[in-house]
Amino acid sequence: MKLLMIEDNKSVSEMMSMFFRKEKWDVEYAYDGLEAIDIFKKDPESWDMITLDLNLPGMDGLQVNAELRKISPTVPIIILTARDSESDQVLGLEMGADDYIVKPFSPITLIARIKALHRRAEMPPLGKNGIVAEESNDGYDVVTSHFKLNSKTREAYLSGKPINDLTPKEFDLLKTLAQKPRQVFSRDQLLQLVWDYEYYGDERTVDAHIKKLRQKIEKAGPQVIQTVWGVGYKFDDSGVSDK
Repeated sequence: MKLLMIEDNKSVSEMMSMFFRKEKWDVEYAYDGLEAIDIFKKDPESWDMITLDLNLPGMDGLQVNAELRKISPTVPIIILTARDSESDQVLGLEMGADDYIVKPFSPITLIARIKALHRRAEMPPLGKNGIVAEESNDGYDVVTSHFKLNSKTREAYLSGKPINDLTPKEFDLLKTLAQKPRQVFSRDQLLQLVWDYEYYGDERTVDAHIKKLRQKIEKAGPQVIQTVWGVGYKFDDSGVSDK
């Protein structure tokens, strides 16, 4: 894995470097936002993961996150922040981050989160009961009346129009819902299925990602992610017209 760690606290970087070396990951460090953007934009496709501190000199971490998303809509981003307010955490997720960890954090926890996010981004298509699915003739492993999704190419289409710029977590969330049309998923279920670990009831994470996902779906066609009040969310494209 090739990882970019954007962190102005060198002691944190040095501590994490020991754990990264143990994993045999290729890691580069940036100590301010402008430096990080310059490093990343040289070869955006080469990076597998970014960890991003919010309290950076020169440019705020949320601004850095926004600039990184302009360069690459899909690279996985984990925010590291000492800001534990709900507004900062939700804003980071709404701006395209895939996960966040509040400082101080355990290095083992960060390693586990990175692995989980990378595993979800790289995993092959899954069919029923968690078995790797064989692709259909046209290459799409999730197909409904008006929607199709290819896990290998990370592409999704609604009525033939692409749903563009999905982050890894948004793609996984859409896939999870679309695999079982009209089934209602609670927020806790989605946390376990999509994030691959417990979030201890932090339902704001799901809501923030649903909001961004809906915005991107609406650019392609009618809204197919529906809220079931008091329960959670479901995918339903039965009301989509072919016209």
